[in-house]
Amino acid sequence: MATDLHELLRSLRVWDPEVTDLPSFDPATAPAAPLPLFAEWFAAAVAAGQTEPHTMSLATSDESGLPDVRIVMLHGADADGWSFASHAGSRKGRHLTGRPYAALGFYWPVLGRQVRVRGPVSAAPSAEAQGDLHARSTGALAAALTGRQSEVLASLDELARVSESAWERASREPEAPVPSWTLYRLRAEEVEFFQGDERRRHVRLRYRRDGEETAAEEWSRELLWP
Repeated sequence: MATDLHELLRSLRVWDPEVTDLPSFDPATAPAAPLPLFAEWFAAAVAAGQTEPHTMSLATSDESGLPDVRIVMLHGADADGWSFASHAGSRKGRHLTGRPYAALGFYWPVLGRQVRVRGPVSAAPSAEAQGDLHARSTGALAAALTGRQSEVLASLDELARVSESAWERASREPEAPVPSWTLYRLRAEEVEFFQGDERRRHVRLRYRRDGEETAAEEWSRELLWP
């Protein structure tokens, strides 16, 4: 029997109390800058057992301004920005070359929380990108060595052959260079924190950068209607 998608959708419930703990969030106690709050919420998601809390949606746009989105991994968040990595020749890499601006979206359903970040993106120096890559797992290096990201694939057999060769090299040469591998940093201009509420009185706190400096006093804060 075919699945009735609409019936299935109607059967789902958001934030089931059996699996979700909706914490309170008082924006009056939030820090002056978004990064400390992000670190606090991220640690809470990890402690709550959220699966893969470091994954995030990355939205970019092509040369015509058409949007695209995918899931990537957060590599770090500090005063320099939120970082992620990819091949420069991948679709996202080409988008960021042509339009170096992006948005990130984190969702931690176990706590009913979202974080949205957007701003300009720049590439870190190649040495930093290679250092970041080589600090990761053998699998991460093998995937990077496989390359050809976003290109048309002739067959799964071809992927298996190239991947197997990449795994062998990654195991043999843990410092193997991948020149196309790029570490990107998004310098946030706007960060929004969303705390879900079972009565739909969701709390939304938005930070906006007021100046060019990274000092805490350069951020303004405002509440948004849910």
